[in-house]
Amino acid sequence: MALQDRTRCGAWSMLLPLLAAGTVAAQPASPSGSSIYSCTDARGRTLTADRPIPDCSDREQRALSPSGARRIVEPSYTAQEQAERDERARQAAQQASRLNEERRRERALLVRYPNLATHERERVEAMQQIDTVIDAARKRLGELAKERQSVDDEMEFYKKDVSKAPPSLRRKLDDNEQSVAVQNRFIAAQDDEKKRVNARFDEERVRLRPLWAATAPAGAGAGR
Repeated sequence: MALQDRTRCGAWSMLLPLLAAGTVAAQPASPSGSSIYSCTDARGRTLTADRPIPDCSDREQRALSPSGARRIVEPSYTAQEQAERDERARQAAQQASRLNEERRRERALLVRYPNLATHERERVEAMQQIDTVIDAARKRLGELAKERQSVDDEMEFYKKDVSKAPPSLRRKLDDNEQSVAVQNRFIAAQDDEKKRVNARFDEERVRLRPLWAATAPAGAGAGR
């Protein structure tokens, strides 16, 4: 081999290790396009890697993409743990929904009854409406009592043997008794309705007091 060629080969032999070292040094810490994951493990150590970190599989990990976007990697759970998390999330969602619905109802209630006087006025009107219905039923009872008296007068002729009374007369007696029973049941139901309506207004007043207080002008009372 010529001297010049041997010299050139020797030079390359010396340069190759240096180039290789430079190539290694120039490589990035993570593969091209990989995210960087970081977390604090159970021992308090801050760990970083180019892939999800096994020591932090039970906790959140932060991932930073090459573009600079950040995201949270959720822990990996067993089927039971995931089911428990889903159940907690479901209950939390239901609770939030109930709270939102309760606030919506309170707003609607406050719009309907902006003050105590309005609320009490509607209570009185509701009671009056029920009393009107009850009065009509009692009036009907009075009419039935007169009809019963007329039937009883006719039955006087058959008091020794009621079975001899005409079928039409016995039907009148039965119809009258059934009608009286219906009216009495109706009146009892309306009395129960009055109690229910009064209880509803009492409950609404309890709920409305703090709302009235919150919306009342400074120095004004919210009502008792």
